[in-house]
Amino acid sequence: MSFKIGLVGLCTSHPECWVPIMRDMTKEGLVDVEIVAAWDSGETRPENFAAEFCRTWNIPHAVGTPAEMIPLVDGVIVHTTNWDRHLEQARPFVEAGKSVYIDKPEAGNTEELAQIADWIKSGYRVTGGSVMRFCREIRDLLAMPESERGKICTAYTSIGVDDYNYGIHGYAELCAALGPGVISAQFVGESNQKQILLQWRDGKCGILTVGNTVWLPFHVSVTTTRKVFQVSIDNTKIYRSMLEAVLPYFTGKTDCPPLAPDTLLEPEYAALAARTSWMNGGRRVFLADLPLSRDGYDGTAFARSYRRARLGE
Repeated sequence: MSFKIGLVGLCTSHPECWVPIMRDMTKEGLVDVEIVAAWDSGETRPENFAAEFCRTWNIPHAVGTPAEMIPLVDGVIVHTTNWDRHLEQARPFVEAGKSVYIDKPEAGNTEELAQIADWIKSGYRVTGGSVMRFCREIRDLLAMPESERGKICTAYTSIGVDDYNYGIHGYAELCAALGPGVISAQFVGESNQKQILLQWRDGKCGILTVGNTVWLPFHVSVTTTRKVFQVSIDNTKIYRSMLEAVLPYFTGKTDCPPLAPDTLLEPEYAALAARTSWMNGGRRVFLADLPLSRDGYDGTAFARSYRRARLGE
């Protein structure tokens, strides 16, 4: 029997990109999923957009509330642009024992990130985050024998558009390239965009250029003890790479999560530490020292700006 998926929030381009990929993967026998329902908050889309979306993509149920979706699905993908609403939208499904994938950024403050971590520790099937954690080009680099590649020491990437909604991809790229164990973030300067130094427990360093500018191609430069690798990331393949990694766990085909629970949220915590650093004169901020707080990146304000850009309101 097919695993039935619902879409919660249709704000971004992700739903329309992911639906055909999931259907292709089902046709190929890699997974067995069916997209059966969709709901939209209306925060960044016009009224009745869910019904239009379901007609376009041949999805049987356009529901009026997330609660109506619970008996219809085995799991949901929370796509909502306003990350301040991710937990309220995910919670009913988590508590009903459904699988939940929370699209990037998973939350914008430490209190809500801690709640996601608690769900995972309690055994709920919850995952999510930036697709850049799974891009093939970085995985191919990591799969090379260390005797050929060398030991990875540092990595650099730049990411445009904004500090967090899109900026989280940059933190995720560095976490993918350098592995788990980021311990601190430090704002070190600004030249149009912010320059962030991330440091790892084992001594590795990542440097990120991030902030408001034009869209920049996904890339990462990795320095090892033997070589420098300039990795260009094909953005036409990043969604497929993520879904191949995530869907087996999401659908219960395996009990092995795509990312270790204690590393899943590292990009978001690193971004919050970076924000604390630039708001406090560039001091080094350890992720472990971040207090539980609702203060952080403002998802509601971002959703308003997203709506204005899309609808001109």
